[in-house]
Amino acid sequence: MKQKFSVIFLLMTVLFIVCLVASNLFATKVISIFGATLPGAVIIFPVSYILNDCFAEVWGYRKARLVIWTAFAMNFFVVIVGQIIVWLPAASFWDGAEHFNYVFNMAPRVAFASLLAFLAGSTLNAFVISKMKIAAHGKRFSVRAIISSIAGELLDSMIFMPIAFFGVPISVLLKMMLVQVTFKVCYEIVILPVTNRVVAALKRYEGIDVYDNGVSYNPFKIGDI
Repeated sequence: MKQKFSVIFLLMTVLFIVCLVASNLFATKVISIFGATLPGAVIIFPVSYILNDCFAEVWGYRKARLVIWTAFAMNFFVVIVGQIIVWLPAASFWDGAEHFNYVFNMAPRVAFASLLAFLAGSTLNAFVISKMKIAAHGKRFSVRAIISSIAGELLDSMIFMPIAFFGVPISVLLKMMLVQVTFKVCYEIVILPVTNRVVAALKRYEGIDVYDNGVSYNPFKIGDI
């Protein structure tokens, strides 16, 4: 029996991947919002967590896990290809090498930290919202979305910051983590009414509302969809 193909699921997966890849590029610019210094990625990265909530809530943990690993693989691909292009000699007449290298020549430690943090944080986000959905019998999505995002964003920052900024004083790291997590979670709370409407519309359109009873939460069991 063939599985039903969902165009909406496909399009949202593409958007999820674009948000992740774009976040790494936008992170090269440091911005200031209300006096807080943040990487430019904070503008778009929280969208990936909002989409993650939608995947886990509507299609369940197994589909969310598949999307997360797909995004991880695509981001890894972009990082590797970017490094290769940086290493290749530039044409003699091209004067943009310095700027190109600044954006794409990500230090191996930072690339590793980014990929690992995303994978762990996004998986935890999907796990929490899935488990809480079962416990709450599908109710209180807003509360579940916020709690899962806090858990995921915290784990993401706890992995990324110490690895990417190794050697920076602990007090500075903690402040950076607190500012980023607070901004990202507040971002998601502000847009929560939209997320609620999107989730409700997806459930109606797709005709599904998956509960992950009996599902394996092994993050490496990618083939189980």
